[in-house]
Amino acid sequence: MTILTRIVVLAALLYLGIAGAVFIFQSRLVFLPEVGGREWSGTPESLGLAFRSIDIQTDDGETLSAWWLPHEDSVATVLFHHGNAGNISHRLDSLDLFHRLDANVLIFDYRGYGRSTGRPSEQGLYRDARAAYDWVIGKAQIPSENLVLFGRSLGGAVAARLAGEVEACALIIESAFSSIEAIASEYYWWLPVGQLARLHFPTDEFLADTDLPTLIVHSREDEIVPFSHAERLLEVSGNRAKLLEIQGSHNHGFLTSGSAYREGLAEFMAQCNAVE
Repeated sequence: MTILTRIVVLAALLYLGIAGAVFIFQSRLVFLPEVGGREWSGTPESLGLAFRSIDIQTDDGETLSAWWLPHEDSVATVLFHHGNAGNISHRLDSLDLFHRLDANVLIFDYRGYGRSTGRPSEQGLYRDARAAYDWVIGKAQIPSENLVLFGRSLGGAVAARLAGEVEACALIIESAFSSIEAIASEYYWWLPVGQLARLHFPTDEFLADTDLPTLIVHSREDEIVPFSHAERLLEVSGNRAKLLEIQGSHNHGFLTSGSAYREGLAEFMAQCNAVE
């Protein structure tokens, strides 16, 4: 075997090895519950926000850890679907922001995140979102016409899926990808992503399947999810969707954009100011 042949064989084996690892371990690449630790790093109480720590039961036997933050003068209720890393305690800035927008908030950890039981999976996250929705409607007795489904990053896909299954007032998708395959093909352009993907989270397909008024929030400076994904989501949403263009990074754009972000959300959520 010549040196050139050996190099080609080694390169092929390396390529196949990487492709195999991506196929086998992709859940570990997408679901990152250990980032920042699974224990709470704080609670809304540190911000002076009243809250209740609750457990939500899923239809397949998992227990989800969640916080319910009621607002005594609420104009809307937000069901918060967070991203793929960390836990609910890492979203205190957002909880404070929604409180200042006069909204009740239910934020929950997916299975395998924070203090929730189980292991994360795509179908599992969809089940978790439905269980959280059922708690808001059933236990908190929030009317669906007052409910805003909010999803950030990976949570955008989960919220969009839920929007096609339930009644609600509106949907907010922030810093979300159009699908796992679409964004993975940008990072791993040299791999056959379509054949390797076992996780899908097709946000664009879900948005095409709901008629809820939708706000797409995204930054052109997003270093993780390119702005082209927001453009794709707007395209499939049609006339019912609006764009709120913000500034800053993937994880901090909502803070960097300050009043522009807050006012954009407030204006959009005003349509959900139902009288209870």
